[in-house]
Amino acid sequence: MLTRKDIAFYLEDIETPVGRTISLTILGLILISALGFVAQTYTLPDEILIQLKRLDLAIVILFSIEYLIRLGVAENPIKFFFSFNALIDLFVVLPFIFGLGNTLFIRIFRWFRILRLIRFLELEFSIFRITTEDGLILSKILFTLFTIVFIYSGLMYQVEHPQNPELFRNFLDAFYFSVVTMTTVGFGDVTPLSEMGRCLTLLMIITGVAIVPWQLKELIEQLLKTANYIQNTCSSCGWSSHDADAIFCKRCGTKLDKDSSSIEA
Repeated sequence: MLTRKDIAFYLEDIETPVGRTISLTILGLILISALGFVAQTYTLPDEILIQLKRLDLAIVILFSIEYLIRLGVAENPIKFFFSFNALIDLFVVLPFIFGLGNTLFIRIFRWFRILRLIRFLELEFSIFRITTEDGLILSKILFTLFTIVFIYSGLMYQVEHPQNPELFRNFLDAFYFSVVTMTTVGFGDVTPLSEMGRCLTLLMIITGVAIVPWQLKELIEQLLKTANYIQNTCSSCGWSSHDADAIFCKRCGTKLDKDSSSIEA
């Protein structure tokens, strides 16, 4: 029988088969949920839309149960409650619980569900076999940019489609507008009409000016920092970027084989 400590371990673990299966299942539900939101912005038969809504309801219920389990098995429930990941988890399910009578309220906040992927970044790096520091930083940058654009696109569609259905027909139109706006290209072929849409546009421009250069600066700094790293693949976790004088793996602590090391180009 699983103890409280065992459950807490498997909810965070990505190395054992059980922990990896749980994490992959939750990761899959997040992605399915996001794809469901995107699909509902297109013209689909009523039967399919009903099934998508039922699927979304089931996923929200599962997320709510998962949150309660994580809270129940936490060593320090108060500390867990105020942790970053837990607040995101709570933020995902609360709009549904308190917005049962407000469909627009639920639709607006559901786009933030993609933020739950932050908890599973390490799992995603493991799946895609990212084993270098540069690859890790680049992946985080791409994930950050994708998350920001996805959320803004969903919000823009939700607030603009009712008033501007010819230009914001579906998620792709909103996604196009978000990318053009955040990169400050501003073709001007798509413009928001609502006050909320204009406010979101201003936030997107500010985000594009602030976040993109900052992320690129971080990548350049990392490239300079890792210029003298050695290529020495850990036999345990597969991580390959290590300091020249490293004896143990910086990720898992396994002793490195100095004979197989080489300077990274």
